[in-house]
Order: sequence, then structure tokens, then C-alpha cells
Amino acid sequence: MTRHLLFLTGTRADFGKLEPLAAAARDAGHRVTFFVTGMHMMDRYGLTRNEVRRMAGVGVEEFINQREGDPQDLILARTVTGFSAFVHRARPDLIILHGDRVEALAGALVAATNYIRSAHVEGGEVSGTIDEVFRHCNTKLCTYHFVSSDTAARRVRALGEPDETIHVIGSPELDFHARPSGVTLDEVRAHYAIPFDEYGIVTFHPVTSEQDTIGHQAQQLFDALIESGRHFVVIAPNNDPGSAAIFDVLERLPKDRFRLLPSMRFAHFSELMKNAACMVGNSSAGVREAPFLGLPSLDIGTRQSNRSEAPSVTACEADDRATILEFLRTHWGRQAKPHAGFGQGTAAERFVKTLARPEFWTLSLQKAFRD
Repeated sequence: MTRHLLFLTGTRADFGKLEPLAAAARDAGHRVTFFVTGMHMMDRYGLTRNEVRRMAGVGVEEFINQREGDPQDLILARTVTGFSAFVHRARPDLIILHGDRVEALAGALVAATNYIRSAHVEGGEVSGTIDEVFRHCNTKLCTYHFVSSDTAARRVRALGEPDETIHVIGSPELDFHARPSGVTLDEVRAHYAIPFDEYGIVTFHPVTSEQDTIGHQAQQLFDALIESGRHFVVIAPNNDPGSAAIFDVLERLPKDRFRLLPSMRFAHFSELMKNAACMVGNSSAGVREAPFLGLPSLDIGTRQSNRSEAPSVTACEADDRATILEFLRTHWGRQAKPHAGFGQGTAAERFVKTLARPEFWTLSLQKAFRD
């Protein structure tokens, strides 16, 4: 039976995870719509709503939920209002949301209070920041859980969710990295004016509970990267509180050594990762996609604490210059053994198989804690 699936996306990162699931659902005959909001709608972050618009065969609804510098509670309230209005018009059979952003929390609240089936992608993971709290809230609000690992499934059960609602599919973005990107490295370099033959990738995001120190952390990190003498492609941070302090550091970087980009098309980013010498920062890509590709990564600070057990990941604080420089000296350009802790790149296939089961659509919407 054809169903109407409504995907909620607020960032370039969660779209990269939701796109493989949406494409597989579309190809299986379901009607697919994206509600596009958050960073996607902001010029400073690359106006990535255009990435969603490029996806063939899906509907797109856009909503501006914030201005630069708005607090997260106000963004949450606006998103609830805008998403609720659209949901009542669209009447989806299933709302799919990802992770731990305020936009996802807004979607989970709208689904729960209106008794609409909802699916949470990549619940049950830990990070140690306010994002982790949002993630666990989404677990309690949503009907179904599409998790990345057996460990994540165990945590979702610990939150009182029944086994029949939990489906281990792996991390969906790995589906994209598991296949050819469709572009060449030369095309990526030309499109983004990247002049370096060898490069590392850096993405350093704000940590909402560390706003007072995040600018200093960024300065410490990039001072070490400058000292290393290496070249880096830097992807701009997300728009969480504290991003302005990071941008202050990024905009002063030497342009002959650092290529700063607001965002990248996912296919281009995948190809860039596949040919990088290493990855540095606190993005989930460094602890999830990088190990899958065998790319050595340096995880900075607390944002991804306890997220990965991959041996190719080295962790340290932003002010640990000795460890940063040693990592760049010993791991630069050295391929690591690929790590399959977050799946094999088959999440979308498992997702649509689950949707095809009649019992998936008959589960009671009245939630109860399962001891």
C-alpha cells in the first residue's frame, strides 16, 4: 500500500542521512515529502535547501524558523507552529525525523500530540551535550526507532521502548559512501576552488553547553593546525549558539593554507572524504563516516564523547597541541582498516523492508513503558 511519508530536515547533515531513506521509499512507490527548515534556509550556511530541491520525485515544503542569533527555545517554538500547520494540511501517514536537533524535537512533539505515527532515525546514541537530551526526548516521543547499532538499540530499550518498535538498520549516510559518489576529485576541486593536492578536512561545531569557551577552543585548535604546516578544507560550523565565535577564528585563517566553505553537496563531500589525508574536528562524520571509509580522524572536545569505538579515531581536547600535532604527523594520509560499527551501507534497504510489513502500520499509538 502506498503511504505518505513526511521527512523533516533542518540541516545539511540530517538531510545526508534522510536522503537515502527517502529515495528508497520513493522508489518503493511511497509518496515522499520533505519539510525543509533551519540551516537549510540561511545564506550563511550555503542555502542548502537547494540540495533538497534537487532530489527528483519528492515534494518540498519550506519554512523559515529562525534569524541569525535566535535562541534555541524560540526556534523550537516557531518550528512547532510551522510544522503543525503543514502537518494538518498534508496529513502524512508517517513522520520521519533524525537525531538531536531542535527541529527534530519540534517534529516529534507535533507527531506525538496529534497521534501521528513517527519514526526516529539514530536514536539511542550518546554525546554528553544538550543534543543527547534532545535525542532521548525524541526516543520517548516517537513511535518507531531506526537505530544504527545494537548498542543504540540496547539504550532505546533501556528508555522503556518495546522491542517491536526498534529496528537496527545502520547509519543511513553510509549507504551513500558505500557507492561511487558520481563525481571525480578533479570535479570537486574545480567546483569548490580547492587548490591543494593533499588536504585534511576540518569541521568544528559549537557545543551549546560550552558557549563561553568555544571561541577559545577554536583558536587553540586552528593555531595547532597552522603550526602543522598542512593544508585543510574547512566546512563551516552549524548555527548553534557559539557559532559566531568560531566564525571569528575561521575568517582570520591564512587563505593559502585553509579553504573555507559554507557547505558542500553531499556527493562532492563524499568524494572529498574518500581522498582526504585525515579528518579533524567534532562532527559526527569524524566518528562515523570517517571510520567506515578507513579515514583516520581526530575527535576534538566533548561533542562526540563516547560516540564511537573505532580504532581509527583519536580523541583529545582542543588545547592539547602535542596530541594534535602528533596525530597529523603519524596518521596523515595513512589508510586505516574500515570499521563497520555503524553498519555496512544497507540502511535504506532495511528501512523499506520494514515499511513493507503490514504489522508496522497496526502498532498501537498509545505508548507504554516496557520494563
